[in-house]
Amino acid sequence: MKIALISPKGPLYRARGGIFKKSLRYQPLTLTTLAALVPPELNAQIAVYDEGVQPIPDAIDADLIGLTVITGTAGRAYELAARFRAEGKTVVLGGPHVTLMPQEAAQHADVICVGYAEDSWPTLLRDFSCGALKPAYHQSPDFSLDRPDMPYARRDLFDSGQFLTQAVFEATRSCVHDCEFCVAPAAWGRQQYQKPVDWVINDIRQFGQKKLIFVDLNLISDRVYARELFTKLVPLNVEWFGLSTVLLAHDPELMELVARSGCKGLLLGLETVTPESLRDAKKRFNGSVGFKQVIGDLHHLGISIQGCFVFGLDHDTPDVFDATVEFALDAGVDLPRFAVLTPFPGTPLHTRLDSEGRILTKDWELYDGQHVVFQPRAMTVQELAEGHERAWKKVYQWSSIAKRLWVARNFQPLALTANLGYRFYAHNLHRFYTCDWPIQALPPRVSRAIAFAEESANRAICG
Repeated sequence: MKIALISPKGPLYRARGGIFKKSLRYQPLTLTTLAALVPPELNAQIAVYDEGVQPIPDAIDADLIGLTVITGTAGRAYELAARFRAEGKTVVLGGPHVTLMPQEAAQHADVICVGYAEDSWPTLLRDFSCGALKPAYHQSPDFSLDRPDMPYARRDLFDSGQFLTQAVFEATRSCVHDCEFCVAPAAWGRQQYQKPVDWVINDIRQFGQKKLIFVDLNLISDRVYARELFTKLVPLNVEWFGLSTVLLAHDPELMELVARSGCKGLLLGLETVTPESLRDAKKRFNGSVGFKQVIGDLHHLGISIQGCFVFGLDHDTPDVFDATVEFALDAGVDLPRFAVLTPFPGTPLHTRLDSEGRILTKDWELYDGQHVVFQPRAMTVQELAEGHERAWKKVYQWSSIAKRLWVARNFQPLALTANLGYRFYAHNLHRFYTCDWPIQALPPRVSRAIAFAEESANRAICG
């Protein structure tokens, strides 16, 4: 059996036209995890293709082709699926978008895989091998990641030189919170799935690198689990970057353990400086913490902050942009990042806005966190788009960069490099992130601007 696994690109990155020799991001885990789950008795030949790294070959020698799909790449995935099916190949679609929109995805595939695939993917492959393939495979009702014998991701299938780092790890999946705009609870529920801590530690040991990225949505969701993980990271002498919520501030001992375990940077979903907007997003727990205090405490422990904010919540008015920038400056957010509220299909936010007649387009390629695809309540579409761009430019002015890093006492060269990358990005934003722009035809100079920003930010994470 010959299997090909593909991660398609969104329209923005396809427009680069092969300019880049290597990916400007870390290696994703999805394809390498799926490859590891192929039953050994099938003796399958496996090929993996990340279209962000390499063009999809004109001819792929495979019996079965699996594509992982997020909302922004759905159009491209369906295009590729049609091509492969016309060639007589069996096409499987899976991933978050398929889990959220199974009926839509089923129109473009021979078979769909809904939910997490640790159980369903091997079953699908065994059925295919004996000619008994079903049209859909679903996550097991008793799904668990508590499997000490789970295989490690097949990172070896990719060329390491094509990525900034392959040292990407996962300890948990999903999140216990129910933020209205978040894909995770809509797709996989609010139960956090956890891999055995010793399995995670052994994966890190066997891979042998000292600078790591955890892609977990919320590493501190279960504090008992988190303490065990961080305690066992301490003797490894690694440096890592991950994601957390501001609820870490409620446990100073855990915060100190995070630092001792090697954490050098955390992405915090601060979302908004407007209390009413936190309620809009069903993220009231953020209001239990003083943002400046938690950022200052983390800085004191040597942990840099990438602070993420979203614009367009129902209580956001045109003054939210300047207020958010001022907060980022005063708090010394090392690397601020802004997004436009995006009602991804299947989420409560999309359902609500759709029922209110506020969804402006269902062109999934525009669902990238930077386009305005809905009618805001307290401002116009133009005000949201222009305010978002203005915030990017203002927070990455030379004086703003200097002030933020001075407040953070972050004088590391990589912090400046990352900020310079985002400054370049911010000042080119209007050239490619507009709903009217033909994003299939980005000029090379703009593509290089995006690349420079991404590479700089990722180097700051990966060292």
